[in-house]
Amino acid sequence: MGFVGLGSTVLFVSMTTLLGVCFAGSDAPRGVALGFVFDPKATCEPPCEHAGICIRNNTCFCSKGYEGETCQYANCYPKCKNGGVCLRPGKCRCPPGYGGRYCHKVTCDGGCWNGGECSAVNGVAKCICPSSWSGSKCQEAICPQGCRNGGICVAPGICSCPEGWLGGACHTAVCSKPCLNGGKCISPDKCRCRPPFSGARCEERTKSH
Repeated sequence: MGFVGLGSTVLFVSMTTLLGVCFAGSDAPRGVALGFVFDPKATCEPPCEHAGICIRNNTCFCSKGYEGETCQYANCYPKCKNGGVCLRPGKCRCPPGYGGRYCHKVTCDGGCWNGGECSAVNGVAKCICPSSWSGSKCQEAICPQGCRNGGICVAPGICSCPEGWLGGACHTAVCSKPCLNGGKCISPDKCRCRPPFSGARCEERTKSH
């Protein structure tokens, strides 16, 4: 279907009607009778755009996909959503955060990682992360227990510990040589001794006077 802009009135005409207008070269009637008069000498100022045909003075018959008094506007069906602009028939220019042919899909720049879902939050595209991940792209793992002593959370609930520390939260010190006589390893290679012992490994007994 095409259409004719007649001020505030729009008349729809079948393409067979348009072909009848374009190719009527004899006295025999062709196509379907038009609901308006086609004037081959008509002029349109400004001229009809996008292959529109001037059917009478300042009245354009627009080709499929265009509309407006001079056929200057492209139309998209369905209409462009979320503030998108129709660039040409069926092609929308989408605002940031939206994509798809009709700007109907929410898109997050760079995507969402680790099972995050892109969603519009107050009109802004944002990654909604599962409970074990955070960050703008759900790229940061969450360790509920925390990672102590310089440890780094590398996966949900899993800490990567620096040398000298072990445990789920990097909370257990490692002494390369064990502490003796009930001593406790309190930091890498450092023992806390129980009286009356002392020394690096609690190996020395303090003499009483």
